[in-house]
Amino acid sequence: MSDSQGLTIGELESKYFLYRKALKQLLLEGRSTAGIEKTLCWSRLETLHNCLPRQYKSPDQIRYQLQREIQREISAS
Repeated sequence: MSDSQGLTIGELESKYFLYRKALKQLLLEGRSTAGIEKTLCWSRLETLHNCLPRQYKSPDQIRYQLQREIQREISAS
């Protein structure tokens, strides 16, 4: 867990929705997939998924889900 800089799973779990929000913001900004995969929020979501795969989806799945959500929001406007 070196990329988590000593954070516990509990601390990561408590900030899960912030990581999702940050990922959504990156998608709204039009960042590339490669660029997003280098971010802290991606790393933290990946750590959560690797440690608790039954509770947390992979960052790729979350990204696709958020992209669909963004598309629905744009279509509704």
